[in-house]
Amino acid sequence: MNLRLVLLTGCILLFFSLSANAQQAREARQWLTTPDRASLVAPQAALRFSSEAGTLPVLTVDDAQHFQTMDGFGFALTGGSAQLLMRMGATQRTALLKELFSKGGDGIGVSYLRVSIGSSDMNERVYSYDDLSPGETDVEMAKFDLGPDRADVIPVLKEILAIRPGIQILGSPWSAPAWMKTNDGVKGGELKPEYYPAYAKYFVKYIAGMLAEGITIDAITVENEPLNPKNTPSMVMFAQEQDTFIAKNLGPAFEKAGIRTKILLYDHNPDVPSYPLSILGDRAANQYVDGTAFHLYGGQASVLTEVHNAYPKKNLYLTEQSVTAGRGEGPLGIAEPVSRVMIDAARNWARNVVLWNLAADPQNGPHTNDGGCTGCSGAITLDGDSVTKNVAYYVVEHFSRFVPPGSVRVASSEMEQLASVAFLTPEGKVVLVVSNTGNFPKPFGVKYQGKVFQTTMPSESVGTYVW
Repeated sequence: MNLRLVLLTGCILLFFSLSANAQQAREARQWLTTPDRASLVAPQAALRFSSEAGTLPVLTVDDAQHFQTMDGFGFALTGGSAQLLMRMGATQRTALLKELFSKGGDGIGVSYLRVSIGSSDMNERVYSYDDLSPGETDVEMAKFDLGPDRADVIPVLKEILAIRPGIQILGSPWSAPAWMKTNDGVKGGELKPEYYPAYAKYFVKYIAGMLAEGITIDAITVENEPLNPKNTPSMVMFAQEQDTFIAKNLGPAFEKAGIRTKILLYDHNPDVPSYPLSILGDRAANQYVDGTAFHLYGGQASVLTEVHNAYPKKNLYLTEQSVTAGRGEGPLGIAEPVSRVMIDAARNWARNVVLWNLAADPQNGPHTNDGGCTGCSGAITLDGDSVTKNVAYYVVEHFSRFVPPGSVRVASSEMEQLASVAFLTPEGKVVLVVSNTGNFPKPFGVKYQGKVFQTTMPSESVGTYVW
């Protein structure tokens, strides 16, 4: 009798499980953001699949065609962002970080961070980890010290890691220490060749020092915007210089120290594709390089696919883009950045998308003087404990909340004024993000494995569909 009862119970549970899966397969859930802010990644009524395609234009999702695996979506945790977070009350800060980094519930699942190695232009002041008096040098890095980051960046990272263990972290320097540079200054200038070995040690010390704090740096770029001398701090590094530094100094130094942190080259706009292509074409440097990092302030995202096609075994990353449209109480300009940044980057082989930057105060600070970004609002505005969510927050949420690391981009057809990208998650769910950049509603159908659901995307709006 007990055996019969067990078998009967098992059959009933299997029936309900199969019924639930079948029901789930017949419906897609939608989350919508509209420019009037009436919906902000808000759940909508379920959409039912049917065998009737109707007369609407159809967007087809094909999860049999696989492309790159996704590492995550997120923000730059600048020194200024961390400073503002540390000025919050502990309870308020913890609640905010849980909302940003938790998976499930009210969390938006931010899964990738970029930090600066030394200060960026969104820091209150300029510093490196080996600042010296004029005329001094320290080629052995005996005076290297992460001290400037221990007041804010490191504590915030530790709190984030407690919420989201294993979050991927990218480190990028804006400049080498001034004593290593041709102009002995923090703005512009180039790295002196005689200090290439010392700068390689600087990276090794940084990665080891952060690891000692319990923080794993998954990847580094060699130089933020190496063709831009206008930020404070900044440093120019031409392609041949970066090639030589990677091939003869940084790569061998990592290898000798047993460091597995990925080395990403370039970290600038796709309007100079010869920069990464020339380094990837050098076997001596290529062996140490995981891939290429891009921004999207100039040039076209399609260049990423050109680099991928030339070196398909190397990875691509979107490591910075500022998204500021619609800050405040006016229309939320979300459709354009979702289309041009998030979707275009993913459709062109980027494994991540990182927006600039996580947090700023109401005056777009803190930032450095004479070369700090004065127009870089954060994804959130922090005024003490007061939190205001800006457009970049919702741009990332449409992806980070639904597309976990390990998801694979799959094929989705293109339609006029309806940009889209689709993913298959490790749990087997399909996620489709659609952006309507037109100024009128767009009705359309979504076809998947022979079934179709019909929907309408409001003008200049974004929807995430999950089934």
